[in-house]
Amino acid sequence: MIAFLRGAIFKKTDREIILECGNIGYFIFLTKNTLSQINENEEKEFFIHQNLREDSSELYGFITFEELIFFKNLININGIGPKVALEILNFPKKKIIAAICNDDTEFICKIPGIGAKTAKRIILELKDKIDAEPDEEYQSPTKEIDNDIIEALQKFGYQKHKIKKILKRIPQNLKKAEDIISYALKHI
Repeated sequence: MIAFLRGAIFKKTDREIILECGNIGYFIFLTKNTLSQINENEEKEFFIHQNLREDSSELYGFITFEELIFFKNLININGIGPKVALEILNFPKKKIIAAICNDDTEFICKIPGIGAKTAKRIILELKDKIDAEPDEEYQSPTKEIDNDIIEALQKFGYQKHKIKKILKRIPQNLKKAEDIISYALKHI
């Protein structure tokens, strides 16, 4: 399995590149964002997902390892193949993550190849995985909530994404942890 390639961009099209590595050219599918940032004859390195099928072998390239992991999480969802996952990654990652965290199926359905059922499946399967990734964009943008409060509510059996959703709606006048927990328990 190919995990990483470094070389010169020999040819660039609207969906892929040919990357020359050791006198061998590899077709690599990239997101539109990545394609817009690179030029022919430029030296680049990519983390690779190799999609092996009965009749072909396709390579998908990513600038960061985190992007590769997000792609792999997407293709592990039933009904999402590598091409649709790449379409999803053509949208800004922060917007996709916000849509998943906020159960915004309408936004996810705007992605080519995604219907309502698939959008719901994406939200259901990625919500907990997104919370597990240590990235600033997953934090609540409205108010910093003490992790002890989240942990306390999780001990009551609530899922982290539901807790974060309710904590975004906490009234500003509630400051004490006990009051916040009490409010959350009444509104989850």
